Amino acid sequence: MHNRLRMVVAMFFTKNMLHDWRLGEAYFMQNLIDGDFASNNGGWQWSSSTGTDAAPYFRIFNPVTQSKNFDKEGLFIKKYVPELLDLDKSVIHDPPLEHRKYCNYPLQILDLKESRVRAIEVFNKAKNT
Repeated sequence: MHNRLRMVVAMFFTKNMLHDWRLGEAYFMQNLIDGDFASNNGGWQWSSSTGTDAAPYFRIFNPVTQSKNFDKEGLFIKKYVPELLDLDKSVIHDPPLEHRKYCNYPLQILDLKESRVRAIEVFNKAKNT
C-alpha cells in the first residue's frame, strides 16, 4: 500500500471518524505484508497528530481531493473498485447519487466537510484542556 494512501486512510480513520489511531495501526500490522513496526506506528501517530513531530491537528487530508490530485485518471480506483470501472474520470473520485445507484455503489458514510470541522473542534478542545 503506497505511503500516500496509508496517510489518507489513517487521517480519515482518526480525524474524520475520530477513532483511536492504535486500532488502525494494529489492523495495518496484521494485514499489510510490508508492515514495519516503526514505520507503521510512527505513520499512524503522525497522521493522527498524536506522536512526536506529528502533523498539525488541523491538517486533515480530504480523500476525494487526494484522489483527484494523485490519480487524475482514476486508474487506481478502476483497478481496485470494479463497480466504478466504467465511470468517467470526471465523476469517478466522488460519484454523484445517480451514478452510485447505477453502479450499486454505497453512499458516503459521513460528510467530509462536517467531519473535518468536528475533528478540528475536538482536537482544539483536547489541546486546551
